[in-house]
Amino acid sequence: MSSATRLTRAYKNAKVISFDNASKFILFSDCHRGDNSFADDFAKNRNIYFHALKHYYKEGFAYCELGDGDELWENRNFESIFQAHKNIYKLLKQFHLENRLHMIWGNHDMVYKDSAYVKNNLSSYFEPIENKDKTLFEDINYHEAIVLKHKTSKQELFLTHGHQADFWNYTFWRWSRFLVRILWKPLQIWGIADPTSPARNYRELIKLEKRVKRWIVRNNQTITVIGHTHRPRFPEPGDIPLFNDGSCVHPRSITGIEIENGNIALIKWHIATTDGGTLKVARVVLEGPQKLIDYHTT
Repeated sequence: MSSATRLTRAYKNAKVISFDNASKFILFSDCHRGDNSFADDFAKNRNIYFHALKHYYKEGFAYCELGDGDELWENRNFESIFQAHKNIYKLLKQFHLENRLHMIWGNHDMVYKDSAYVKNNLSSYFEPIENKDKTLFEDINYHEAIVLKHKTSKQELFLTHGHQADFWNYTFWRWSRFLVRILWKPLQIWGIADPTSPARNYRELIKLEKRVKRWIVRNNQTITVIGHTHRPRFPEPGDIPLFNDGSCVHPRSITGIEIENGNIALIKWHIATTDGGTLKVARVVLEGPQKLIDYHTT
């Protein structure tokens, strides 16, 4: 099966969400939330991420996670990840209770394509203080892709992780998971990164982006937002509309894509210093905002 076939299948089977210019979405991916060990790349940005998450919750945004939210290659179960970042999952639960949480699975959390696995592991958690089980993401569904469809213009945004264009990490993800757990996780502690990942292999990254671009051109220039490569992308109107929200494991920062007032923007949250010498978490617009309607489909 080709990458184009996998992308087309994901698009046709995608969950469709209607939106208008009053709708607000924040798109994050590749959080790789781990167990807070030395191998947990997310741990260094957890406070930045939590602050950003609180901002979007208070401002009424819907949260879309475009895959690899949980690091389930290095970690064997969700329980250790939940205990390490419990405050984050409790806040995500509030999004879920208000129908503002939309989750996509990627190659590092591909086990979430199994609805039975999701139900057994994410529906509830044990609270030792109260000595009982409590609900977490009850009745949550993970998807391979989501299509945001504008109520008036009928313009579509295709959201997916992007590993459909990565043959090895889509088809042989179990083998990749085995290698990461046995080989690369111990080496990562010593600062040696997995060279097979497109996030760390520039040549593979470029090949993947070319495959997705070819699919976009063949499918009426559909606006497409992916993650997977960890490289933020924000095309100009008239270019092939391939966006990438980056990741939440950049050194000292996280990146994402905001959709608000019919506009799209690439943003960064990072630690900044004030004139008084104190530290704060700050939001910076890297690209945009650009009107979605400026990205014409054919």
